[in-house]
Amino acid sequence: MTKPRILLAGLFHETHTFVDEITGLADYSINRGEAILARRGDGSTIDGFLEVAERAGWEVVPVADYSALPSGTTEQAVFEQFWDELRVGIETALADGGLAGIWLGLHGAMVTTDNVDPEGELLARIRGVAGAETLPLFGVFDLHATFTEAMARGANGLVAYRENPHIDARDAAVRSAELLLRTLTGAASPHMLARNVPIIWPPTGTGTADRPMRDLEALARQIEAENPDIWAVNVVGGYSFSDIPNAGVAFSVCTTGSDESANAALDRLEALALELKQFGLPEEWSLEDALAEIQRHPLGPQIIVEPSDNIGGGAPGDGTAVLRGLLRHGITNAAVAIADAAAVAAVAGASPGEVRRLSIGGKGSRLDAGPVVVDATFISRSDGDFTLEDRNSHLAAMQGIYFSMGPSAVIEVRGIRILLTSRKTPPFDLAQFRSQGIIPEDLWVIGVKAAVAHRRAYDPIARRSFTVSTPGPCTSDLKSLPYRRLRRPVFPIS
Repeated sequence: MTKPRILLAGLFHETHTFVDEITGLADYSINRGEAILARRGDGSTIDGFLEVAERAGWEVVPVADYSALPSGTTEQAVFEQFWDELRVGIETALADGGLAGIWLGLHGAMVTTDNVDPEGELLARIRGVAGAETLPLFGVFDLHATFTEAMARGANGLVAYRENPHIDARDAAVRSAELLLRTLTGAASPHMLARNVPIIWPPTGTGTADRPMRDLEALARQIEAENPDIWAVNVVGGYSFSDIPNAGVAFSVCTTGSDESANAALDRLEALALELKQFGLPEEWSLEDALAEIQRHPLGPQIIVEPSDNIGGGAPGDGTAVLRGLLRHGITNAAVAIADAAAVAAVAGASPGEVRRLSIGGKGSRLDAGPVVVDATFISRSDGDFTLEDRNSHLAAMQGIYFSMGPSAVIEVRGIRILLTSRKTPPFDLAQFRSQGIIPEDLWVIGVKAAVAHRRAYDPIARRSFTVSTPGPCTSDLKSLPYRRLRRPVFPIS
């Protein structure tokens, strides 16, 4: 019996349109062919698909997997290169034995210099390839996607992560691949419907342990249980830092049933989201109040969470507000990580214990106060490579279990350990610090540049946690962002 042939590809970028940088080809990690198959076992969404393919006995046709960390608008040329490779891959596979289906690993919140919905465009282009018009097309996408009608039209079954932090990204990929298997083994092929609702929440309001997302995910699972025709219900928390028409909260369903029943499900979800919309705007501490409270309780670790410089949301990761605050308050036995390749280079050749004057951080965002100039004691340097301790972490969902911070160095300034990295690194796994000789559990205060995704790693060790408001491009105050293309009205923006 001939094995079903499934084409595999991936396009993964969360695009922050309010930062100045342009994300080019050099910023993407690209795997092709056998290098994609070699991701089996790395904890990624690709790995999840490959597990099902192995179990189902599929012949996988790997084409290209493009992935970049969250950052500024992607050059259209990157998308076009990916598409050229994918188009050739599809046409070649169709001509050489045919295809039984296509599976895609997506993020869903990409924006290019020419296109506000590249994933929707990608799916439309796939459907325009002769022979691919009706192929079963399934895939996985991030809970923080911008889900559109075009994406729903072009796919049979895209499945979102259900957890934030994204501890279930690989599980979601498995789920979507199993839906493809269900179609290939005789079930009717599903279709998708989507609904964009007039709400946009900052990342801090989309943790699935909290309202409103907790309630919406519970309703989604209830709808799936009630209606066997609905194969999957996606609650899309949305990505608020893309200035595009459909940014914000959305829902989608994968169904073999009627559009009427699917729309009834979408109505229920939209009604609940509107009822709970205020819960998606959590309050934050002022940095000064948080630091004063920390000083009243000297036991740690205590976590200062800085969503405005959220690396996982596309910020540069070099903001200086928390470091300045720690220095100002004389807090010691603390640690922060700052992405600053120039500062790493500035300690080249330093010996342990050597003191050098350094300019740290404050280079990546016009909203930051600028670099902090300090006399720093050099501690150590490394290549910045580490293996994640948590195979189900948010970072594993993005990059797999092996990560490189690039050339890195540890320095100390007045009792504060500063991990300098050449590549911004989302703080979603304790091995980031531990691999560099900094033991998080032994610290009084840790600064974390994140919104929600750090919780999986840091909540188990934290005595207390303070989410603070500081200047930065991933601010939770969405009203302060200069939206021009966002549809209106959208809560909380008039």
